[in-house]
Amino acid sequence: MKKLLSTKYSAGAFSTAVFILRITVGALMLNHGYYKLVHFADMQPKFINFLGLGSTASLSMVIFAEFFCSVFLILGLFTRPACIPLIIAMGVALWKAHHFQVFGDGEKVTFYLCAYVTLLLVGPGKASLDSMMGK
Repeated sequence: MKKLLSTKYSAGAFSTAVFILRITVGALMLNHGYYKLVHFADMQPKFINFLGLGSTASLSMVIFAEFFCSVFLILGLFTRPACIPLIIAMGVALWKAHHFQVFGDGEKVTFYLCAYVTLLLVGPGKASLDSMMGK
């Protein structure tokens, strides 16, 4: 019980927690990106035209973020740079699609946004390709 109430943590526990977070949000977001990738032709005409870029370019950038950057997260490769497009995509989704409703309709987007900001700040952890490449 004393260990459960302690505020101390080990480097191994921290690295394991980051690994679990990275794999979980990466795999969950990968599913969203894969759906958009497979249904590109169906989604393209009705997708948001963000900043006048056109719906095709906007959808392509979201697919890059949600699918390809999620693969990078799962692998732990270029983790911090991969979080940036995901943060932007989730910020735009929270703003445009959910009208900043962090509770209710936008809860899932808010969760992803917070998870990606956390990963941007703490990095990939020891169980990642980034860590192995740094050795």
